[in-house]
Amino acid sequence: MDESNEHLEWLVSVDDHILEPPSVWTNRLPKKYAQIGPRIESGDDGEFWVYEDRRVATSGLSAVAGKRREEFSPEPVTYDEMRPGCYDPKARLEDMDRAGIIASLCFPSFPRFCGQMFHEAQDKELALLCVQAYNDWMLEEWCGSAPGRLIPLTLIPLWDPRLAVVEMERCAALGSHAFAFSENPEPLGLPTIHDQNRYWEPVMATANETGMVVCMHTGSSSTLPAICSDAPFMANLAWGATRTSGAMLSWLFSGLFQRHENLKIALSEGEIGWIPYFLERAQQVFDHTRYWVARGFQFESHAGSALPAGEDLDIHALYRDHVYGCFIEDASGLNNLDVIGEDNVMIEVDYPHESSTWPDSIKLAQDRMSHLPVETQYKILRGNAERLFQFSAPYGRADLSA
Repeated sequence: MDESNEHLEWLVSVDDHILEPPSVWTNRLPKKYAQIGPRIESGDDGEFWVYEDRRVATSGLSAVAGKRREEFSPEPVTYDEMRPGCYDPKARLEDMDRAGIIASLCFPSFPRFCGQMFHEAQDKELALLCVQAYNDWMLEEWCGSAPGRLIPLTLIPLWDPRLAVVEMERCAALGSHAFAFSENPEPLGLPTIHDQNRYWEPVMATANETGMVVCMHTGSSSTLPAICSDAPFMANLAWGATRTSGAMLSWLFSGLFQRHENLKIALSEGEIGWIPYFLERAQQVFDHTRYWVARGFQFESHAGSALPAGEDLDIHALYRDHVYGCFIEDASGLNNLDVIGEDNVMIEVDYPHESSTWPDSIKLAQDRMSHLPVETQYKILRGNAERLFQFSAPYGRADLSA
């Protein structure tokens, strides 16, 4: 193999998923919470995560690794029916090796993509302990089993920004450089990032100071995209990137990046092909409306702008300094990197979900990027992720076995 291509044999996936082992909370919560904290219970009606008064089955689409597409189904599955790589870090590393994945950042499953389950809980004292227990497990057991290969992604107590700051600082000191956040907190019953009282300001200020990346997975608003009330599921799913474009536009016009120059966001599983159009459109809208918005006018009760009055805005520059697009398979995006930016793109595998490229991940990535310069391929495959999430992965299989 050509020495210049040696490091293109591996990729960093910035969006995979964990099916949490049943012991995550039972091993870490105080004994008094044994009967109400998250735990697995099985019966004649199946296997469920049980927490307070909720019973949650695991969707088969969350654990399809090792199955043919013809076998995919949303019907519930048990842990015995899953591939061990879904929940066991040693088995996950074996599956990563098979697909050319040198490192992986994983979103939660039972807590949902940004910990909504604990935000919705009745007992907030227990919920905070659950968040802390998850983070400790993530840092000590999951990522601790393979430093440099499993990248920490921690949760925050969404219901209390002050507690969130404490937890962010604690996790940052333990090696976390990223936390999960919602693409749109409003459907969760939380203030938006445009809240006039700046509900999220302590969280974003702490992210800015600690260098923690704000990772927003599509679906982290606990809503499904809907073209209309009876649109086919496949149509809605194909349309889903509009949610991510909405999140990007919301942040670009929020004023947060002006207040926090080091703040970075990653738009997980949102694809990237749509980015050029929305950047162009955002600049057009700003140029045409900035003056009357700055004078305090509103249009049909729509909110104004948090941007300083009269301030000029280079949308493309703001995007390049703060936003990272993440894709699984997106040929359109890879053909428009002159606008999207080769420094603002990272690849995903989505193991073990229905959209995953596993076990052919590195081969598919190489095929789709073969027309790009080697330096650009390296950035997308791993370099950008290593820089953003502040870690260094090993290079070759010999290093991995050391």
